[in-house]
Amino acid sequence: MSVKRKREEDMEIVWQTPANPPQRHDYIHRNGIRYVKPYYFEFISHVKNRWAGKTIVDLFTDEFKGRPRDYYESAVRSGRIQVDGQKVPVSYVVQSSQKISHFLHRHEPPVMSWDVEILCEEPDVLTVCKPASVPVHPCGQYRKNTVVGILQAEYGLAPLFPVHRLDRLVSGLLILARSASRADLFRQQIESGEVQKRYIARVLGVFPDKQQIVNANINYNAREGRSTVEVGDDQGNSTASLKGKAACTKFTRISTNGKHSIVLCEPVTGRTHQIRVHLQYTGHPIANDMLYLSEFVSIRSAEGLSADRAAAKLCSPQPISLENGISDAGNDSNEDFSIDPMCTNCPNLGPKGYEGNEEGLWLHCVKYSGPDWIYECPHPDWASLS
Repeated sequence: MSVKRKREEDMEIVWQTPANPPQRHDYIHRNGIRYVKPYYFEFISHVKNRWAGKTIVDLFTDEFKGRPRDYYESAVRSGRIQVDGQKVPVSYVVQSSQKISHFLHRHEPPVMSWDVEILCEEPDVLTVCKPASVPVHPCGQYRKNTVVGILQAEYGLAPLFPVHRLDRLVSGLLILARSASRADLFRQQIESGEVQKRYIARVLGVFPDKQQIVNANINYNAREGRSTVEVGDDQGNSTASLKGKAACTKFTRISTNGKHSIVLCEPVTGRTHQIRVHLQYTGHPIANDMLYLSEFVSIRSAEGLSADRAAAKLCSPQPISLENGISDAGNDSNEDFSIDPMCTNCPNLGPKGYEGNEEGLWLHCVKYSGPDWIYECPHPDWASLS
């Protein structure tokens, strides 16, 4: 249920919480990009032990670097940031376990405006073709612009429990259970090695015609948002000292045109970016994977972007503003939003650094099969080398 609060005498704000489901009219489609209309949202957190003893402004400035200090000072003074449901002074010192609410004008990152196609609908299972650029479930700055959010808004399908992961830039088969118990059964089968997973990728060069099996540890660096391969030395010494997790992927060439190859990828384990970094290790990275085609993306740390977003930024368009024609005729959305005077992202429709024009990776999940079930997804257009 929405909670109404007065911000100013002439303006009433409806604050949303995670209990508010996404609605079809929450989205705006422009130039092949799906935006979410900015909305007011209450973020709730509890003071961690390492935060205790800091002033409320220092806490936000140190821990949430996406906004400047003067914004947090204004937010505290105006009651946009509260402690245990009460306004506090900017000098207030927080204590462990206290509830902190941040009432924010929320701008979600845009995604490509491709449909989430339903492939199979059963009483306890739903499978869809996930479009690239759309995250599977709410995470970080994404809430409504997710596969789960879009399915709820457009088809009324909820609750849904994703069975497996797909990176945001990866497309293809996504299995969602209709109950937590069914999802647990799927996950138990995956963890016990009873599930076979198949992906296809379009890679650089002529991939070897014989099956390639890569057994190489993967070390994921969360700060950099990318994985690296770790292997033992040339003398065959033990890999016990390696920090990465054991990982294995089987690769089989399907076709090649001399410039690119279509490769079947069968991950035996499930590490972050496993297929992407193992293909890089073979010398045949995914042909449009800017993160693993280049050894380093310099603008990532400077602008606070994820590594994938920094890699894609070279092809990003100019951000769309709420003031420059977003209400053009022909859009069927109910665009009843306004610019918030305290918001650091207004008048842009998306948040700073997220322009939305991202090419999907040439990596696509085509099949998952278990002890007594098989689910498949059609191949994408890029899988045809012509």
